[in-house]
Amino acid sequence: MRVGLFGFGRAGKAVASVLLRSRDTQLCWVMRKSKNFQYKSVSEFLGVSSDDPGLIFSKSEWTAAGLFEHHPVDVVIDFSSANSIGFYGNEAAGRNVAIVSAVSEYPPKILKRIQALASKTRVLWSPNITIGVNFLMLAARVLRNIAPYSDVEIIEEHFKDKPGISGTAKRIATFLEMDEASIKTIRAGGIVGCHEILFGFPFQTVRLKHESISREAFGNGALFAAKSILKVKNGLYSMEDILLPYFKVRTLKSCS
Repeated sequence: MRVGLFGFGRAGKAVASVLLRSRDTQLCWVMRKSKNFQYKSVSEFLGVSSDDPGLIFSKSEWTAAGLFEHHPVDVVIDFSSANSIGFYGNEAAGRNVAIVSAVSEYPPKILKRIQALASKTRVLWSPNITIGVNFLMLAARVLRNIAPYSDVEIIEEHFKDKPGISGTAKRIATFLEMDEASIKTIRAGGIVGCHEILFGFPFQTVRLKHESISREAFGNGALFAAKSILKVKNGLYSMEDILLPYFKVRTLKSCS
């Protein structure tokens, strides 16, 4: 699976590291805004041994048509900004290149453009692309359906200087049809990120918790999403769509 990556910030570098180490992918290139970079390849920049070319390009040096013509890929993974899809979206869709976006938020106008692209190719958009958070959300919805009478609390913890409520916590609240004002926030030290959903039952408590240890978790999620999206038909998908079939578990045979 040939991959092109947009965005080379902290999350993008972590994702690139995972892609370079994966036997299922060939990281062909990374596209970034800046022209100022010392290294020509991602493996050299990150100090990761890899046979992948992983070339580092600046957006100002390419057109989307030239990029996909000279350096073709099967899927684009986007960890950049909401505007980037305007650069590559039409060209990718026209070449049946799948798109996996982890951009945190799109304005309505760009979201409509993405929906149009999904009629021509496969698009997956997930603001938090970690497998753990998306599993947490689905598991919470299942439990809420089982016990709608339970008390539900959402708690999010992050590093001391993180402003506002985390976008992931807001997404969890929307997913569970809860008011964002009910989210409890904790800011302390250097916590990378922790989200917990607490279910209060009569006589028992259930806690679903996800804790981020490093940004490589985004890379694992992006890799899973890229592999999965190539197996489906054209359309707009979320991580929940991709994970939901895994909730169909086989019934165990009776021990009696």
